Amino acid sequence: MKLITTFFLNLIFFAGTVSTFAQRPVVRDSVRKSPVNVTTTDTLIKKSINSSSTLTSEVIYSSEDSMYFDLKDNVVYLYSKGRVKYDDFELDAEFIRLDQKNKKIFARGRYDKLGRYRNRPIFKQGSEPPATTDSLMFNIDTKKGKSFGGSYEIEGGYIQASQIKKNEFDEGFIKNAIYSTCNLQHPHFGIHITKGIITKNQIITKVAYLELEGVPLPIGVPFGFFPKTNKRASGILFPTFGEDNARGFFMRDLGYYIGLNDYWDFAGYSSLYSKGSYELRTQSRYQKRYNYDGSVGIRFSSTKAGIEGTPSYRPLRDFNIQWSHAQSPEVNPGTSFSAQVNAGTSSYFQNTAAGGTYDINQLTRNSLSSGINYSKNAFGPNKLFNFSSSLSHRQEVENRNIYLELPRFNFSMNTLNPFDSKNRVGEQKWYQRINVGYTMDGSNSIDTKDTLLFKNDALKRFKNNVQHNIPVGFSTNVLKYFQFSTGGTYRENWTLQTIDKNFNKDLKKVVTDTTRGFARVYQYGVNANLSTKIYGTKLFRRGKLMAIRHVLTPSFGVNYNPDFGSDKFGFYKSVQTDTSKKNSERYSIFETGAPGMGKQASLVFSFDNNIEAKVRSTKDTVNNFIKVPLLQGFTFSGNYNFAADSFKLSNVSFSGRTSLFKQKVGINFNGTFDPYRYDQLGNRLNELAITGGKVASLSNFGISTDYSLNLNSNAIKHRNSNAINPQDQLNGITPKQADQLALVSRDPNGFVDFNIPWDLIASYNLNFNYTREGKPSIVNTLNVNGNVNVTPKWKVGYTTGYDFTMKALNITQFNIYRDLHCWDLSFSWIPFGLYKSYSVDLKVKSSILQDLKLSRRKSHFDGF
Repeated sequence: MKLITTFFLNLIFFAGTVSTFAQRPVVRDSVRKSPVNVTTTDTLIKKSINSSSTLTSEVIYSSEDSMYFDLKDNVVYLYSKGRVKYDDFELDAEFIRLDQKNKKIFARGRYDKLGRYRNRPIFKQGSEPPATTDSLMFNIDTKKGKSFGGSYEIEGGYIQASQIKKNEFDEGFIKNAIYSTCNLQHPHFGIHITKGIITKNQIITKVAYLELEGVPLPIGVPFGFFPKTNKRASGILFPTFGEDNARGFFMRDLGYYIGLNDYWDFAGYSSLYSKGSYELRTQSRYQKRYNYDGSVGIRFSSTKAGIEGTPSYRPLRDFNIQWSHAQSPEVNPGTSFSAQVNAGTSSYFQNTAAGGTYDINQLTRNSLSSGINYSKNAFGPNKLFNFSSSLSHRQEVENRNIYLELPRFNFSMNTLNPFDSKNRVGEQKWYQRINVGYTMDGSNSIDTKDTLLFKNDALKRFKNNVQHNIPVGFSTNVLKYFQFSTGGTYRENWTLQTIDKNFNKDLKKVVTDTTRGFARVYQYGVNANLSTKIYGTKLFRRGKLMAIRHVLTPSFGVNYNPDFGSDKFGFYKSVQTDTSKKNSERYSIFETGAPGMGKQASLVFSFDNNIEAKVRSTKDTVNNFIKVPLLQGFTFSGNYNFAADSFKLSNVSFSGRTSLFKQKVGINFNGTFDPYRYDQLGNRLNELAITGGKVASLSNFGISTDYSLNLNSNAIKHRNSNAINPQDQLNGITPKQADQLALVSRDPNGFVDFNIPWDLIASYNLNFNYTREGKPSIVNTLNVNGNVNVTPKWKVGYTTGYDFTMKALNITQFNIYRDLHCWDLSFSWIPFGLYKSYSVDLKVKSSILQDLKLSRRKSHFDGF
């Protein structure tokens, strides 16, 4: 039944599309006049016929090999790549007979020594796409014609007919035709049309039936009448049928498509399940070339869950909104707008089996995020200013936390030198090096549960903040080898709410109240920094190693800011924490933008290291050595706060990167050292670890690496050597290139590149975090994915991994693809785990016949 409904649906698309037809009859030139005048040459010959009273323009003809002129009957014979052009009609063929007296043209190909029919006629008229035929007759005066074994292509499909006749009204009459998206001379499948008429706006057919591998199937229609327009057509989208173990029998994705105009379309879908569940979704696409393009999708579902007849048996309602928008940068230089939205209830993908697609990436998704961004750069006087704004959303699926910024904006001024002169001559004086900048950041955010987001008091829980930053700086060289910089920063925050904490005697706990109203908080500080570079080289006279070079970049700085936690500023308060009134804590009345407590008088230090080797090489004929990076960006950093009462030395962090196997494998690492001692109970002591004979303890450490490897091969032919594509022949596009361009343009995500015999992507991640309260937290995982070409038509893909901490395999999935020329066969299998499932899909590659497919799915939703 699925195949029958698919056939009726897709029959309407066959108008005007073509390939070649098996065993076409060839009309032959039965009479050849003895030439009176013969011209033979190896170069191209061009002639023309002056227009008579019945012709509107000049007939131009040419031949690469030779021309024969029959002066008696006024007939011209063109041999080897003959060409005729009249008005908007163009014809190329191996042999052309031009009857100048009767205004008739006959053209055909030729048989080579192996009996293959070559150089078929290719003709084009007006804006119609080029077409091929075994032979044809055409009247250049009346513009009537008839072709035998003709083939035409339109929008990725092909119509082949044993006979095609055209009248002066631009109507086509076809006989024994087949419509298919397969471009072979013997199509793998198609819709056979006994007779039909093709006009500009409609198609009328007699008996039509489905044909597979040349075998007619008892699936057809006695006649057909279909509209044919040059714009998007609206119509019914047929559903798929099946069974879901949890929701019952289903009719999925019954819908209607509407082509609104040249820029917009719209499709609405509905899915019904026998146990009471249902889904509704809409999908709309829009595009204006060289301006913008995007799509909008809205989904809603009601899923019956629980045990029927019990109070827990109730519908679970979910929704999901997806929107993507991209603007061409050429539309308005300096201004950009983009959107990537994926928002909704956290349980949508799990409750609906990823919208019925059983997509493992969606089923295992642990977060959703969205962003709508606008920016305008370099505007205002001297193009000093920049502005950006965004609406963002972040959602955690498991714990259902949601964070929104509606909106966040940034206004900034480029750094300028206020004491410098535009007409300055010579080097800058010290005061002319002073620079000033300004930025303003604003946000309106909320952090809550998705179940509370649409409650009545949701607006009251938004947090507002506007932050102003004014940095002032100065830099210069000192003693030739040192770079010195100094400056200061003033920061001020504006907010519309503050908090007040009090101890509730009845509840015996601290309660927080929010006070509405404008409030401001500020902070400031000064800093200075001095840095240089130190080079060291070790030379080796023997062996392959020539030298090792070490570049050390030390940097020292001082920072100062007062204690903004003191009572005189009014930014912090104290609150009682228990009934004894002996314990209290300090808190900031500002939830965002509050300065830190404590006076800062810090010495900041960092040491950056780069080490590389110079190795002798015999491959480079210009230089006898190559440079090999050994360790890059290996940095230690920390600070010492002289004003702190205790723990003056901060933790020392480090990070770096290196590479192995001729820089094919990159390794990144980072970590933190704690310089203080701990007692036997795990309490941190205000004593340096070095006093106990230990330099420091490792608090956390992380290392990650990834490796990608693939082997390119020569081009693998996708298309049969007998395939004919007139447009490709005229444009000089190879069959392989045309196939790949068509596949990618139809479905970029579904394109399987068979030109790469194999590829491998492996990543390893280790994170170690030691906590004194319990066992260390360790993340230790290995992930592998890739593809292997078993044969030029079979490809196997795989995704797997191993969690060394949990001692278990990650989600493992295998995908098998089979290229069936105009069909695709795919098999997806998750052999074990929570999402144990498999699916088999056999479908036509062309999007025109996208509903012509067979699918079989079994998943954890079906009790597999």
